[in-house]
Amino acid sequence: MLRAILMAMLLGVPVAAAEEVDLELVLLADATGSIDEAEIRLQREGYAAALTDPEVLWAIRNGGALGRVAVTYVEWANAASQDVVVDWTVIDDEADARDFGAALLAAPRRAYGSNAIGAALIAGLALIEGNGYQAGRRVIDLSADSAWNGDGPSIAVARDMVLGADVVINGLAILCRGDCSGRPRAGDLEAEFTDRLIGGPGAFVVTAEDGPSFARAVRRKLILEIASSADLATPAPVRP
Repeated sequence: MLRAILMAMLLGVPVAAAEEVDLELVLLADATGSIDEAEIRLQREGYAAALTDPEVLWAIRNGGALGRVAVTYVEWANAASQDVVVDWTVIDDEADARDFGAALLAAPRRAYGSNAIGAALIAGLALIEGNGYQAGRRVIDLSADSAWNGDGPSIAVARDMVLGADVVINGLAILCRGDCSGRPRAGDLEAEFTDRLIGGPGAFVVTAEDGPSFARAVRRKLILEIASSADLATPAPVRP
């Protein structure tokens, strides 16, 4: 992106101004081998429902000077498999959120393979750097049911690259206990994410312990991410 801008300047070509938003948010959703079709649907439905939730829409309208955020949804698996399910979309009202959710639910699954969290983070950074938007906050949010990285760049290397570009990394730990359809998760995934994955100002981990709690965890996470773009005088309450 920077090289293209410099070339345009040298050639005297006008450079289009970036569109301003309050937040640029990459949603990186786990589509590895441990996530079956039912869980892919669970994740997508959780995000589609959360984006149209009144509290999330309130946060979008009141979470910054512009009242608008740019969001993209990406499913990731191995180092060669990161699929942009829904491209960058500006959301500033319920209609935008519903359109995003409809596109998310309609798209086929195209990402498969083993865990490559490092590659997913680098892909998320590339999407931010070349998206044509400008915001005071840039966030990559990665959901996963494991902190294992078996393919591609390490989490540590990718994390340093993302944080070095002033992009925050948040995490959604999917424990898949109880009603989740995949394999149960052993160990403290939230602690692993805290130690190895997240970083940047205000970075956090939210945990989804089972299927019914996933949509609630996504809603809470989005509110925290969007509200962090400004000091809200009267923040919307976050339901448990």
